[in-house]
Amino acid sequence: MTPPDELAAFGYRQELRRSLGGFSAFAAGFSFVSILTTVFQLFGFGYTFGGPLFFWTWPVVLAGQVLVALVFAELAARYPLAGSVYQWAKQLTRGFLGWLAGWMMLLGCVVALAAAAIALQVVLPSVWDGFQLVGGDSSVTSPTGAANAVLLGTLLLVFTTAVNAGGVRLMARINDVGVAAELLGVLVLIAGLALFAVRGPQVVLHDAPGTSAGIGGVLASALMAAYVLYGFDTAASVAEETKDARRAAPRAVLRAVLVSGIGGLAVVVTALMAAPSLTDGQLAGKGLPYVITAVFGDTLGRVFLADVAIAVVVCTLTIQTGTIRLIYAMARDGALPASARLSGVSPRTGTPVAPALLSGALAIGLLLLNVGNPTLFSTITGTSVVVVYLAYLLVTGPLLVKRLRGGFPAEPGRFSLGRWGVALNGAAVLYGIGMIVNIAWPRAEIYDLAGSGSPWMLLFPIEFVGGALVIGRLCWLRLRPAPALEPALSERTP
Repeated sequence: MTPPDELAAFGYRQELRRSLGGFSAFAAGFSFVSILTTVFQLFGFGYTFGGPLFFWTWPVVLAGQVLVALVFAELAARYPLAGSVYQWAKQLTRGFLGWLAGWMMLLGCVVALAAAAIALQVVLPSVWDGFQLVGGDSSVTSPTGAANAVLLGTLLLVFTTAVNAGGVRLMARINDVGVAAELLGVLVLIAGLALFAVRGPQVVLHDAPGTSAGIGGVLASALMAAYVLYGFDTAASVAEETKDARRAAPRAVLRAVLVSGIGGLAVVVTALMAAPSLTDGQLAGKGLPYVITAVFGDTLGRVFLADVAIAVVVCTLTIQTGTIRLIYAMARDGALPASARLSGVSPRTGTPVAPALLSGALAIGLLLLNVGNPTLFSTITGTSVVVVYLAYLLVTGPLLVKRLRGGFPAEPGRFSLGRWGVALNGAAVLYGIGMIVNIAWPRAEIYDLAGSGSPWMLLFPIEFVGGALVIGRLCWLRLRPAPALEPALSERTP
């Protein structure tokens, strides 16, 4: 079946330009995860609350996300459509719940977009203090550091919005080059840190001398790994622009999570091995930039941190790309307000321009609401994890129910979990529930670093999800019934 015929079977026309190869699809998922961006962003946080033991949250989260990725790979082979999570949930669940997965994923992507953009604050002031435009302390937990993060993040979002509006070819070229640079940077980083290690890998077996993280601290530190290892589904979100998507998309999803997870795990353990000190407060306060400059020296360290800054730019670009495809996919189904405008594709660039502008504006607005907030990083990242993991659960949960009822048989020639489907799918559901509860738990370590004791701060992710559900329900009542959301479509499997 040719790509246009595939889309026609789902009731769509081929409007996006199918020009991406397998590497570009993988690059979309890998750069959304972006080891250098996210590990650099939250390494200090993880170490602060978990000490060396926070390493063990990484393999646990990686194993859980591989389970989710296996389920998603199977769905990507059956439904090679733009919008990934939204499209999959819509095929599995009738009515509001199917739509809700797309809605929650959309909000999660906007929050993740803002979170990625402010990661520049972790890197650029360490490269050159002139990047601290606001003045004062550049620490991400200080009011001046948080304000500068908003300024740098806003400038970055203006750039990525312009690139995404310019067309998929421009985006893909920047993304491919950026991912190649990031992969090379990760390899150099791991090798360099291992070469200059001052302690062995057994460092991850014990607390740092004179410290005791405790189970509560280790659980809180899981935010780092949970935040790093999501977004791999973006490799399938560009399916309508990928050649031979039924084969390429599942492979790209799995490669994205495996390469990111294994590479990130290696970065974490080698950083702990190479850090000059585990107890002087520098590792918790300054994170990986401190280790990089200490190990590689000031000049080479700054060069490497510049490569990290490139990774942050590409990560932000790709998160916005996935957000744009999700908005476009929902809008062409009439599933969003102003759908007629949001579903338009520019005949010149072959790109949905209105979703690009909207996603950029929403992310910038979210940053401006948090100017000077010292809990900016942990609050936004924690909330993005809860919302995105909930969207994932709205896919893995209904699919498990469908499997148990015998309604999801394996299809010859397509990626399938076969007889292991129920067990792996069930484990993915349990993992998702456990991680949502852990990260949403109202702990001051994540949501109230200033120690205000405000219940509004402690319950922020729960409040965000509650507000999202209320607004989502109101939108649904106003929008339904949209033709593409009718129950008949959920039964189609071309």
